[in-house]
Amino acid sequence: MEQSKKLELARIANNIRVNIIEGVYNAGCGHPGGSLSIADIMAYLYFEEMKIDPKDPKAPARDRFVLSKGHTAPALYATLAERGFIPAEDIKTLRKTTSYLQGHPDMKGTPGVDMTTGSLGLGFSAACGMALSGKVTSAPYRVYAMLGDGESEEGQVWEAAMFAAHYKLDNLVAVLDWNGLQIDGPIVEVMNPTPHDEKFRAFGWHVISIDAHDFDAIEAAFAEARTVVGKPTVIIAKSVKGKGVSYMENKCEWHGQAPKEDLYKVAIADLEKIAESLK
Repeated sequence: MEQSKKLELARIANNIRVNIIEGVYNAGCGHPGGSLSIADIMAYLYFEEMKIDPKDPKAPARDRFVLSKGHTAPALYATLAERGFIPAEDIKTLRKTTSYLQGHPDMKGTPGVDMTTGSLGLGFSAACGMALSGKVTSAPYRVYAMLGDGESEEGQVWEAAMFAAHYKLDNLVAVLDWNGLQIDGPIVEVMNPTPHDEKFRAFGWHVISIDAHDFDAIEAAFAEARTVVGKPTVIIAKSVKGKGVSYMENKCEWHGQAPKEDLYKVAIADLEKIAESLK
């Protein structure tokens, strides 16, 4: 990837992280840790990979994105704002009773949201259905689903994985955000779902493992996924929970709480420092 493109994507990802923090801080609640960990991949998907148009968010031929780990909606909303689907100032209304930006994505109320999600595993199944519909109708779109590694403890995830392989859904790409932590602690201690790569291969998937914060690796992974025929692809993305905010990184306690004013200021300062380094 050209350095100029890499820098631009890094700036976009940093902007997404800023708005994640703005959202959860103003809400006084939410899920910053796992939202911050996916910002780089969200930036790549929405600015390089997916065929989408903010002016026509329901275009039949558009690519679909499903945030199966729906509690990380702050990342999706921040990305939609950065891409022009929703006004950036609306991020501060997150979780307010009068807001269309609730704690989990709502496809009926938010432009650019392709599936309402929240119950873990549900979104992945819906993404499989979208991909099957595309195959049956010879539609040109591709489907992308973002899964949490803690979410992979759900049995429904593996039922969906079996379904996707059985129907040869090569228009489906799942991204597994492998930050290693869930609300109760390390995933390997709560209910160990690893090794993800061997399990997905056993279920009939094409598996790619990458660093979730390396844009060269992200670009190569999605390019490889487009060459796969006859089976779905999963990108296992090793990430840092809380990425970009010093005191949140690799801390499970920031899975589902918002910073108070003092720590909000620290988070913004951390991200402003990153922004300066990207100029």
